Amino acid sequence: MEERPTGLGARLTRSTVLFIIFLAALIFACAGTVDYWQAWVYLANFTVWTGAIGAYLAKYNPTLAERRLNSGPASEQQPAQKRIQAFNSVAMLALYAVSGLQNRFAGSSMPIALVIAGNLLTALGFVGCLFVFRQNSFASATIGIAKGQIVVTNGLYGIIRHPMYTAGLLIFLGAPLSLGSWWGLIVVPFLIGGLVTRLLDEEKYLSADLPGYGAYCERVRYRLVPLVY
Repeated sequence: MEERPTGLGARLTRSTVLFIIFLAALIFACAGTVDYWQAWVYLANFTVWTGAIGAYLAKYNPTLAERRLNSGPASEQQPAQKRIQAFNSVAMLALYAVSGLQNRFAGSSMPIALVIAGNLLTALGFVGCLFVFRQNSFASATIGIAKGQIVVTNGLYGIIRHPMYTAGLLIFLGAPLSLGSWWGLIVVPFLIGGLVTRLLDEEKYLSADLPGYGAYCERVRYRLVPLVY
């Protein structure tokens, strides 16, 4: 087990709490009410998984936890990735904002079964993230090559090249369903487009600078979904 950097647990907790507070404020402000049971269930689900994965990383892979504290457009080193992540950040905020706005102006006609399915998709996405972190200690939140980085080819990486993005897409697809919002589903294609653009640019970078990555791409054909893409 790696030695934990000083104050890592406190910084992870603070980061998680602040993000959850921000997310809750965005959803409820757009909904115009806190009487929104789908949002409370979703936030509880999201909080439990985020906290559990943060605790796991802090205990078993503090180096990766430290890397993942730095995320977002400002943390990217490549100009193209700064632009891509800026777009993705706006799309992510729009996903939650639009879902909340439907609750305010149109209510929710989504069946409870789909709301439950959305929460299950969210949980499945976080489980996928956990598997990625167990299999790839270089799964940083920003595009770059760490000292000693190698191409990971085992586990999920032997099936698709970007399992972390696949897990993220499950979380994003689960969000509007969990929030009971048909409107929110309209934003999902924009997030898919943003993530595909990000991974394509990432592959160019890694193929050029990470030894063995080009050969890995030839071996593992699919990027996100087996037999599809």
